[in-house]
Amino acid sequence: MKTIFLIAFSVVLTACTTPRANYSPVPQAISEPPLNSISTVSVGDTMLRQGEFTEHEAIFVPAAIPAGLYTIQPGYYLKTGEDGSTEFYYPGGPQAGRVDKPAIADNWSNVIIRNGNPTQICVLTVYGLAITTCNSENKFKRQKVDGFQRDSFQQTLIYSGKSGNKINIAYREFSNSLARPAFNNNVEYDLSDSKIIAYKGAQLEILEATNQHIKFKLLKNFNAAVR
Repeated sequence: MKTIFLIAFSVVLTACTTPRANYSPVPQAISEPPLNSISTVSVGDTMLRQGEFTEHEAIFVPAAIPAGLYTIQPGYYLKTGEDGSTEFYYPGGPQAGRVDKPAIADNWSNVIIRNGNPTQICVLTVYGLAITTCNSENKFKRQKVDGFQRDSFQQTLIYSGKSGNKINIAYREFSNSLARPAFNNNVEYDLSDSKIIAYKGAQLEILEATNQHIKFKLLKNFNAAVR
């Protein structure tokens, strides 16, 4: 009887998992398009973009996954950490998922991936348990999601259309993924004066402009471009 108890106690200890939050996405500088390149974009699209972004490791669940009493709903789950063969995720990203549970079930803390044979996706409870909350059908996809770091900053120019021989360009600034209204501006340029337009250090040569699209060559970016 004592041996059975010790085995059961050992199984419970093995099943207990402590959530980890040791993952940090690496920020990357971005400057698009490349200098001296020729690009064509439609009305409403970004002509050039410069700043900093991150690629956050994530999983995407395309369809609901049953996990014991829980249901892992479709959407993105961003990586928060890892511990050995276990990876920890939490809903987030452009289309965040969620975990549904009945009233009788314990609250959940994370969605976890147990890498092994087979690989399992599980719901981790607030008590660190994931004994009967796993699914081995691997109905998820590993992806990377664009994101923003704290204090990140981006500048963009957006094509807003043409009226006669004049084109309209929108300037937008983003900080921590949020637009900064006080620093947004809409500018009109008369192409009969010059085919080269400039704003905040950026220079573009306009090759063709209609109410559907604009074709241009990037001469300078907002600041020293990353090549």
